[in-house]
Amino acid sequence: MNQAAFALLRLASPQLPIGGYSYSQGLEMAVERGLVGDEASARRWLADQMLLNLARFEMPLLLAHCEAAAAENWTELLRLVGCHRASRETRELHLENRQMGYSLQQLLQNLPELDKDARDLFDRIEEPGLALGWALAARAWAIAPADALGAWLWAWLENQLAVLMKTLPLGQQAAQRLTSELLPTLQRAQREAQALSPQHWGSAPFGLALTSMAHERQYSRLFRS
Repeated sequence: MNQAAFALLRLASPQLPIGGYSYSQGLEMAVERGLVGDEASARRWLADQMLLNLARFEMPLLLAHCEAAAAENWTELLRLVGCHRASRETRELHLENRQMGYSLQQLLQNLPELDKDARDLFDRIEEPGLALGWALAARAWAIAPADALGAWLWAWLENQLAVLMKTLPLGQQAAQRLTSELLPTLQRAQREAQALSPQHWGSAPFGLALTSMAHERQYSRLFRS
């Protein structure tokens, strides 16, 4: 296995200390409300999130971050950071983005791979988000933008499955079965995100926003969002 492959595994690893395991992105509330209650409804929820939300906005925006960082287009990267921050629909999604971005910033600034330009950019931004940190990590570890996007989507899916195993009677074998069933959807989401031009970016994830807002006041919960 070459160095690029190891770098990609490192970026996608759940051991990356940015706290992704702390967040459900509204899925915990979807379980609480009965919107997700078994394998079939979980598959539908995750597939809809990938194709109707992530592929239409979140992923193209992240890819643009990675491409701007790779090209050292700092002006464009700063513009994208503002777009990303403004697009958080709820308070807890904003806090999740800020906290994970901060954790990734702290990690990278303590690693020798981060160069001066990237360090200077971090210093210019008061609240760096996850997309910025992800893009600069990919740049520091020489990961191609498209591969960095795939790593992010894989990490997202793994985390969502971990949420389901903690909130549903869903075992590891069922989670692996869902992974196999959702791999074609994951690949489709990445293809569609890479092909989408900026003028067509946009999604309206009302279900996600509503479950996230309700989750802020959920009486008993395991996750921060």
